[in-house]
Amino acid sequence: MNPKEIARDAARTLQSYLTYQAVRTIVAQLKETNPAQAIWLNQYSIGKMQDGEAYLEGLMLERKDLVLRILTVREDIAESVLEFLPEMVTTNIQKANGDRRRELLERLTQVQPTSAIASEDLPEKPKDSETRDE
Repeated sequence: MNPKEIARDAARTLQSYLTYQAVRTIVAQLKETNPAQAIWLNQYSIGKMQDGEAYLEGLMLERKDLVLRILTVREDIAESVLEFLPEMVTTNIQKANGDRRRELLERLTQVQPTSAIASEDLPEKPKDSETRDE
């Protein structure tokens, strides 16, 4: 486990996610101001958002103006979100781990019903005829 490599991979993943969020924000804005461009950007983006940087490189060949807009919005989102991220991630992981551990412990300590109980070991119910005769 190399913490720097893990951090680098996490940063790349987050960067791609912020690119995705920027594109979603811009598509929503364009729906109000330029519906045709919103449709085009939405269609262009389908299936291409796994790697944000590769997506932007491809889009640069098609629409430079949209790339600049995405970069600006992505940076704005990053500035407004990243200060809360370390604490949120740590808190959420601790809570999720606690929940999973509790569930695991509950499952491990549950008493399983025994299916091998013989019918003669169970108390018999009185038959209707027996209860009437008394």
